[in-house]
Amino acid sequence: MTYKEQINKERLPQHIAIIMDGNGRWAMERGMDRTEGHKNAIEAVRDSITGAAEIGVKYLTLYTFSTENWNRPEKEVHALMALLVDSIEKETPTMNKNNVRFKTIGDLSRMPKPVLDKLNGCIENTSKNTGLTLILALSYSARWEITDTVKNLCAKAAKNELNIDEINEETISKALTTSEFPDPDLMIRTGGELRISNFLLWQLAYSELYFTDLYWPDFRKEDLYKAIVNYQNRQRRFGLTEAQVSE
Repeated sequence: MTYKEQINKERLPQHIAIIMDGNGRWAMERGMDRTEGHKNAIEAVRDSITGAAEIGVKYLTLYTFSTENWNRPEKEVHALMALLVDSIEKETPTMNKNNVRFKTIGDLSRMPKPVLDKLNGCIENTSKNTGLTLILALSYSARWEITDTVKNLCAKAAKNELNIDEINEETISKALTTSEFPDPDLMIRTGGELRISNFLLWQLAYSELYFTDLYWPDFRKEDLYKAIVNYQNRQRRFGLTEAQVSE
């Protein structure tokens, strides 16, 4: 029986977030330049999007480029930006065909104008779609997001637009860049590393975490489904006891 056949459609994670790690190591182990790993990762992205859409997952967030990634070698950054533009241009018709809505989170002010133009064009072109929402985290880090949110809330308080006593978890969640999306139920990281690397620190508070040694270019639909089956075999307690959840 395949992992897809084992999935209980009544208990799907509504939102899956993925740290797509291992592209560079995948390439280097094959004697290739690191940029080749990013090029070969496109199939994994396609498989994850179509795989999630096929079974009815509502939101999929891909950690595509962190704020720390700007510090990588200039050649690699330029290659990533060029690949991003090319991929968005090629994949927009497919997203429309599959009823996928495209969104982004992150400090997009740092993105090159050609990339930003393509991103905004894809967001507009897919805005009417009602199936899976695909969210790319670009020039994103959780510490940047939380810092920016704190600044915005302080500015509102200084202008008497917000009472400090009104600031609570709900207020903060609504001020984050992810405010229109539910928190992830499941976070997947490929590449064998056991950390979350400054990704959605607030939103992952009660997410189930799944780690695999597979490098991202080798990740396919069945690997996504395997993670979902693993998720469905867990009991989510949100701070309660096992007995309380079972009641």
